[in-house]
Amino acid sequence: MIQLKSISIIGCGWLGKPLAKTLEKESRVQCFDREKTSDNSSFWQNDTIIIAINTKDNYLKTLQKIAKLSSTSSNIILLSSISVYREFNSILDENVDITQKNLQKEAEELMQNLRKNLLILRLGGLMGEDRISGKWKKVSSFKDGPVNYIHREDVINIIKKLLKSDVKNGIFNLVAPQHPLRSLVHEQNAKNFGFMLGSFKEKTSKIINSDAIIKKLNYTFLYPNPLKFWN
Repeated sequence: MIQLKSISIIGCGWLGKPLAKTLEKESRVQCFDREKTSDNSSFWQNDTIIIAINTKDNYLKTLQKIAKLSSTSSNIILLSSISVYREFNSILDENVDITQKNLQKEAEELMQNLRKNLLILRLGGLMGEDRISGKWKKVSSFKDGPVNYIHREDVINIIKKLLKSDVKNGIFNLVAPQHPLRSLVHEQNAKNFGFMLGSFKEKTSKIINSDAIIKKLNYTFLYPNPLKFWN
């Protein structure tokens, strides 16, 4: 009999909740509950612990506590962000030397110092379903340039494949391989969904390369083109 893998997810929100729903088809999945998950819960002993929280609310202290409570045999997957590359404006992969420290980079280094089996996934702008690029609430002026988005379904699918692989550590960018201009994405979405188009004043040229994860998993993106995320 094949033994089900046990997975803990911290941060069962817009991404974590559907991730849990997908993974529980083949694994035993637990979502962290602030009211019910105690420090001595079996939650911290599961095979894999996925951290899908935002950088608010004492982020570094929270990560430190997670690393301390988690079993030393647990594999950790930290959902990080391409915001670690904020100092750059060029084509980038995971090997670039980041010299300007930021909270996301500090978080990665903290976890690297605390855990051996650590996968860091640097997610692009999370899109799909009700997250529609260009549908703004407050900001209406944007910099134009190549987008570095990823569809939620690709994030879920990549994590699912990583859990079935023997990849237990490393850093990978998770960004759709096509990078149309932000103005084109916004214009199309404004037309298709009937909202106002913002303005574009500056240019950027940052492109985040995701070839490493594609090669490692022989992965084919479900949504390679952000212009077709909402079709």
